[in-house]
Amino acid sequence: MDMLLFELKKNSSTPLYEQLYASIKQAIIEANIPIGAKLPSKRKLAQFLAISQTTVELAYGQLLAEGYVSTKPRVGFFVEDLESIPLIDKPTTAPLQTEAPPAWRYSFHPGKIDSEHFPFSSWRKYAKDIFDESSKELLSLGDPQGELALRTEIAHYLYQSRGITCDAAQIVIGSGTEQLLPIIMRLLGDDAQFAVENPGYSALPRIHLQDVIPVSIDEDGLRVDELAQTNANVVYVTPSHQFPTGAVLSMKRRAKLLKWANEYDNRYIIEDDYDSEFRYIGKPIAALCGLDQNNKVIYMSTFTKSLMPSLRVAYVVLPPQLVQTYRRLFNYYSSTVPRFDQHILANFMRDGHFAKHLNRMRTIYRKKHDLLIEELQQYAPKIEVFGERAGMHLLIRLQHDETEQQLKQRALDAAIQIFTLSDYTSTKATSDSPTLLLGFGDLHETQIQKAVQALMDALHITKK
Repeated sequence: MDMLLFELKKNSSTPLYEQLYASIKQAIIEANIPIGAKLPSKRKLAQFLAISQTTVELAYGQLLAEGYVSTKPRVGFFVEDLESIPLIDKPTTAPLQTEAPPAWRYSFHPGKIDSEHFPFSSWRKYAKDIFDESSKELLSLGDPQGELALRTEIAHYLYQSRGITCDAAQIVIGSGTEQLLPIIMRLLGDDAQFAVENPGYSALPRIHLQDVIPVSIDEDGLRVDELAQTNANVVYVTPSHQFPTGAVLSMKRRAKLLKWANEYDNRYIIEDDYDSEFRYIGKPIAALCGLDQNNKVIYMSTFTKSLMPSLRVAYVVLPPQLVQTYRRLFNYYSSTVPRFDQHILANFMRDGHFAKHLNRMRTIYRKKHDLLIEELQQYAPKIEVFGERAGMHLLIRLQHDETEQQLKQRALDAAIQIFTLSDYTSTKATSDSPTLLLGFGDLHETQIQKAVQALMDALHITKK
């Protein structure tokens, strides 16, 4: 412990050493200074509090005399255990309890990833290389839009994998879509009216002060005809893997949506391409942004599913006209992602490790995807499996008399984590039959059979 901050009143009738003694004593009694902690040296504390060393010495001497601290020659003063000091009025207020996260037997969380196959050795190498005196310039603040090296790698990746042609200057890096969305909202103006998919996942309803407009989803994705009947001028969509249904926005709908955006200058599409890397059925589909010829699509994505949620790196590709607005409004801005982390990721991508990791995980997730379908189909026709294009989860529709929330509680009672379709629905209306989301990212291949069996037992559903 190098310092202690206490407010000492030099104009008080109480001597400074008594004020310091009383403050340290109270901090020890309230356990703000833990047992065994070493107090600052007399010289350091005197310098920090702008008082004399004699004042500190007198305070420490009183604490030593009363047994609150002990001393070791040429080492310092250490806090004693109060249990050994009689007649001490110890605080009776119960400490706040930290709630431990649930201990799930099985988790079907759609946002969890497979952590067993993360390339720790490669990542560790790049982390070790970057934390070196040669990188000391990274200790200072960098470009508000993010490191050029990472933005360049992202631009190359988007061209090769998503058919998007963009410049690194159009990319802004942030610590998650929740952090980037308010920036986009400000760029689009206070009078923007936002529409979102229903059901769907978007942080917009949680951060937007005004109501967003829900637009229905069917097997071809967003109902553009319904969108056209609203007064929305911005729509948030997940066209590659509609979340949570897995519907892929058809090419016909994509053309209609782009036409809708082109009708007015203030209309924009926010394309969230959150996990397009994991597609197991059919050929790859180019991003909506790649089809855009009129700079009407604001493209967003993240490394949450492709690498790790804790990395907290997301990015947005702004149309050229919004880049200038961004630079005008956010010239004071500092990137929310540490520069070291950005360069680790950039080097990881530059040397081909990111593409290699994606190919490996695509194979692993496809196998889990197929195994889960195989296990679930044994319970047909009591359950119907759909959403095979959803990426890292499936959906099941149940023939059941209980509601989704009742079924969710049954699973909870069995220490099994699941989510329901209504968890992502903006309106009260839900599907005719209870519908559950089953993520498989965090499940080991050997767990899938037991996990499905445990869930079906909890829901009182038997095999055909």
